[in-house]
Amino acid sequence: MLGILLALIVTSMVVYMILKQYKTQAVLVFGGLILMSCAVIFGLGTILPVKESTGLIWFDLFEFIKKTLSGRAAGLGLSIMAVGGFARYMDHIGASKALVNIAIKPLQKLHAPYVMLAACYLVGQVLGLFINSASGLGMLLMVTMFPILIRLGVSRLAATAVIGTTLCLDWSPGDPGSVLSANTAGMDIATYWTQYQIPVALTVMVVVAVLHYFVQQWFDKKQGHIVERAEIVTNKTEEELPPGIFALLPVVPLVLILAFSDIGIKGIKMDIVNAMFISLFVSMIFEFLRKRDIKKVFADLQVFFDGMGIQFAAVVTLVVAGETFAQGLKSVGAIESIISSAQSAGFGGAGMIIVMVSIIAVSSVVMGSGNAPFFAFVALTPVVAAKMDIAPVLMLLPMHFAASIARSMSPITAVIVVVSGIANVSPIDVVKRTSIPMIGALIVNVAATFIYFYR
Repeated sequence: MLGILLALIVTSMVVYMILKQYKTQAVLVFGGLILMSCAVIFGLGTILPVKESTGLIWFDLFEFIKKTLSGRAAGLGLSIMAVGGFARYMDHIGASKALVNIAIKPLQKLHAPYVMLAACYLVGQVLGLFINSASGLGMLLMVTMFPILIRLGVSRLAATAVIGTTLCLDWSPGDPGSVLSANTAGMDIATYWTQYQIPVALTVMVVVAVLHYFVQQWFDKKQGHIVERAEIVTNKTEEELPPGIFALLPVVPLVLILAFSDIGIKGIKMDIVNAMFISLFVSMIFEFLRKRDIKKVFADLQVFFDGMGIQFAAVVTLVVAGETFAQGLKSVGAIESIISSAQSAGFGGAGMIIVMVSIIAVSSVVMGSGNAPFFAFVALTPVVAAKMDIAPVLMLLPMHFAASIARSMSPITAVIVVVSGIANVSPIDVVKRTSIPMIGALIVNVAATFIYFYR
């Protein structure tokens, strides 16, 4: 009971500090160190195995952080950094804009406003395979798609709500959460994506598109919005776009990862880092052919390295901080107690999945972040899954999707704040319109996982 009490007190403190805008990484590490210290003081558990100990248990707290950081930076962290660097380079050369511009052109032929809304959501999710930033994709769609939706006659709030949820599923093989989930589940990312993520994601997408169609229409009627075609809004962004063939560049990593994997050519190995480096090299060739300035092309390579650094500072450190906090919870015996209580209550594997998904979802709404709560708890899933006698992927998959879905219901999350600011509407009014589709997505996310995979 002491371990549970300590875990509740420290976790409450961590949540409070994050809500008060304290730096998430620092708060999670601080919380983890407090819990590990309590484990030492009260004799509740150990920090490191005897063979890995420094010889002084108080130094072991920091030895754990060092080992975790060195391990993550060299493996998972390098993958995340390479993905982040490539995404930043794609944005810099305009390839992301070119992809979005081409993707939305077929939608301009639709003349049914709310069908267009639903189609916009689906196109946004597909674009999310290649543009991993929800706020980044949101800004691109606000520039390109928003004026078209308004011209067709939907309300500003309806258009903003749909665009704000276009990446409510972080389902790309290059997404940091996907990479972390596959790594934690002990799977190849291509296998994890094709066999687990895609079936659930596609099911959720269909439901959300249908819900957006009805929900946004209902809200518009309730608020007295009259659907009228407005004057054509000229999209001036095309002047800034690179040649259309550049739209293929963000797709290259996905093609490489899938082509040279267990579902493609098995004799050749291709990991995420190699795929990003090869794609970067191909993109630089295209840039040279476009600009004919090798010095400028070489100078722009710094954008890739800067993007890697940003991912290390923002994401890799968050993963390490989350694991430190998770280690603290394990050290005081809180996780063992929770699992034992769940088993005594007859929850079983299915019940525990629902509990973990609920914790992640509530945390994402409160914190305005999907990564922070997911990364904080992901390290616990193999232990919990093993105790419940289920495969870790069955817990990781719905937890990961729940984090990004619930994020879209938070008025303080980056993408909602960004699109609301551009549209000049209230984030609170926007999340009122996103909540019903996202609650539906959460339910379908868990249900689809059970139906497709739980045996």
